[in-house]
Amino acid sequence: MSNKSTITILGCGFGTALAVMFANAGHTVNVWTKFQDERDAIIRDKEHKKLLPGVKIPPGINITTDISSVGECDFLVFAIPSAVIREVAEKAAFIKAKTIVNVGKGFEEKTHKLQSEVIAEFFPRSPVVVLTGPCHAEEVGRGMPTTVTCASKDTAAALTVQEKLQNEWFRIYLSDDVVGCELGGALKNPIALCCGIVQGMGYGDNTLAALMTRGLAEITRLGVSMGAKWETFTGLSGIGDLIVTCTSRHSRNHRAGVMIGEKAMPAKEAVKHVGTVEGYACAKIASEIAKERGVSVPIIDRLCAICFDNALPIEALKMLMGRPHRNEKEEYWAVDGQLTNN
Repeated sequence: MSNKSTITILGCGFGTALAVMFANAGHTVNVWTKFQDERDAIIRDKEHKKLLPGVKIPPGINITTDISSVGECDFLVFAIPSAVIREVAEKAAFIKAKTIVNVGKGFEEKTHKLQSEVIAEFFPRSPVVVLTGPCHAEEVGRGMPTTVTCASKDTAAALTVQEKLQNEWFRIYLSDDVVGCELGGALKNPIALCCGIVQGMGYGDNTLAALMTRGLAEITRLGVSMGAKWETFTGLSGIGDLIVTCTSRHSRNHRAGVMIGEKAMPAKEAVKHVGTVEGYACAKIASEIAKERGVSVPIIDRLCAICFDNALPIEALKMLMGRPHRNEKEEYWAVDGQLTNN
């Protein structure tokens, strides 16, 4: 059976890096962007100078702004920010694809639905596979060794993604926890924003490690209350994605956080300066979901205070450090819908 497939990618951000990797692996790749200037610049420069400077776009990749020209494909990949996922899914609903793959990370703000849930509304006849994990576009596009996780309610579809899309530099592991995999990718973004803030404030490795570790506890606590398996958050889509996003200069969440902490820049302004910062909107949504479910997420709540209530980062940090004593042990199971240890 041939491993060469026809792949259509929606989105020219992370989608460009995936397009380069898949094309170099021998697949036929089409990419859609709604921005004419982005398409023209990539074709002119033969690279995406803004997002992937120095990475040459293989000549066989077709880049279009006309979504109506997209035909049938083996894999339809959504690499779209959560703020416009419904808009794009609705536009693309006519495309006949054997398998839908979502690599985006985040919630739809109005409905609190995960991206794969929104996509599934428009593609009821195609299985949706979540592909997630620690993978910066800047490194995927350069062929640096990367490992990710894929999960789907349709096990055969997940196996197909693993078999067809894995290559010598892109290793794919299987998971049976769709909710956990997608939540890990979404909820690590607010923690990464927090890590950028404290580094911008001048704090060091101790503070960063504390935020990452206790942030993972909040992610797991909230995730389990939403139906995820706690073990999932110990893997690539949990701690793996958390590490890469909280510590890397490539992370937009981290960069925006540094601006907030170092320059006392209002969060809204920092987000506007950096571009897509999924952790900003996700923090508010995660805090709202946690309140609905009676789950304690003090780090995420304090981030919301900074982003939306003009709280000072130093005051938020003092509040977190001054919380009542507690045991580190987490008990990740529910009794009558409530976690036993918050």
